[in-house]
Amino acid sequence: MRKYFLYLVALFGLTIMGCSNTNGLSGGEPPKVYIDIDNKKFETTLGTYCWQSTCVDTAGPVEQLAGKKPIKVKSGENITIVINYEPKPSEFHLAQISNNKETEVMVKDNSFTAPTQRGVYYYSYGIWWKDEKEANLSNGDAFYAFVLEVD
Repeated sequence: MRKYFLYLVALFGLTIMGCSNTNGLSGGEPPKVYIDIDNKKFETTLGTYCWQSTCVDTAGPVEQLAGKKPIKVKSGENITIVINYEPKPSEFHLAQISNNKETEVMVKDNSFTAPTQRGVYYYSYGIWWKDEKEANLSNGDAFYAFVLEVD
């Protein structure tokens, strides 16, 4: 098995990032992440993650949230991402998925704005707790999904 894995690494030029089980991360799975819209908290859905030596792979946001009722928002409304966990992640990325197109969303001070066009938008929020000493080592990571509907 290891020989086959190394073959795939060589063939596809994969970058390997380790996942450690130390450095201050606690709990059986990554922390809950919420979005706050007009002082109302909505829980996101935990997807793929590596945490405390356990890695779980799930479907993408669109498939994962199929049949789930979207959170209604106003055009251009401010949305805040809330994580009540220490230590805070050292890196994060927010992607918006609409009409099979993925776009990076700018997040500033844990907030972003809802799209201005009406429609249903899926989001993938990825966070990483990177090791301070080793550049390619992740002490934990998680992806969260949520879906918004702009009126």
